[in-house]
Amino acid sequence: MILPALQAEFEALWRARGLLAMMARRELAARHAGSVLGVFWLYAQPLLTIAAYYLVFDVVFKMRLGENAPTRAVGAYLIVGMVPWIAFCEATSRGMASLLEAGALLQKNPLPPALFPARAVLTAAVIYLPLSLVLVAAYAPLHGFSPPLLLLPLLMAAMLVIWFLLAYTLAILAAALRDVVQIVAFLLAIGVFFSPVLFPPAMFPSVLAWMLWLNPITPGVLGLQSLLLAGKVPGAEIWLGLAAWAVLLALLLDRLVARSREQLVDWL
Repeated sequence: MILPALQAEFEALWRARGLLAMMARRELAARHAGSVLGVFWLYAQPLLTIAAYYLVFDVVFKMRLGENAPTRAVGAYLIVGMVPWIAFCEATSRGMASLLEAGALLQKNPLPPALFPARAVLTAAVIYLPLSLVLVAAYAPLHGFSPPLLLLPLLMAAMLVIWFLLAYTLAILAAALRDVVQIVAFLLAIGVFFSPVLFPPAMFPSVLAWMLWLNPITPGVLGLQSLLLAGKVPGAEIWLGLAAWAVLLALLLDRLVARSREQLVDWL
């Protein structure tokens, strides 16, 4: 059996899919409970963050990208990358802390640990999916709703799988060593500058371009830019990058789950 520990985790997660959906609904409701504007606050932070970047780069400095970029306007380019980046940061940070926050619950109930990072990724997806649909509606007419857009669900599904694998991996590491939380928080703070979110890869020094692929968001963002900005099928390197990250994280997570199964609750 390939990746037996990870396969068992996915089977347990599938059996508890009803519980996962209920946990995600409660998590979303808790975020705006007691507020006047309600669900609006779920979208306020990402929208204000994107607006701030757009104001600085496109309105104040009127920056334009080079000829090799999929679009010249920085604002149009920026929005496509910022939506998945913010969603990725939320899924990763909340997923990483999910087991620590659920420690008391896991000590009293034999729940699958995978439920908690999965909830973090699922809630992030629910929040940012409407924003992604708005992007499709806004950008697809630029290239006549080209057929490559049909690959968008596949691309987004691959991104979500990678985010879950990463969030669960970090959650176990954070349970074993609390320093992981601080390290990852720092990496997320600077990670946007080592990604194709703000500027296309062609604008990075050629000697440093390889560093972009050390960021797990890179292939997904490049794929979205190819589909939404250019209306083209993402290149083979993008699909290979997604596959490489998924395989690498799956192998690592399988080992971590197998080794931590007996000690995980004690660490929490």
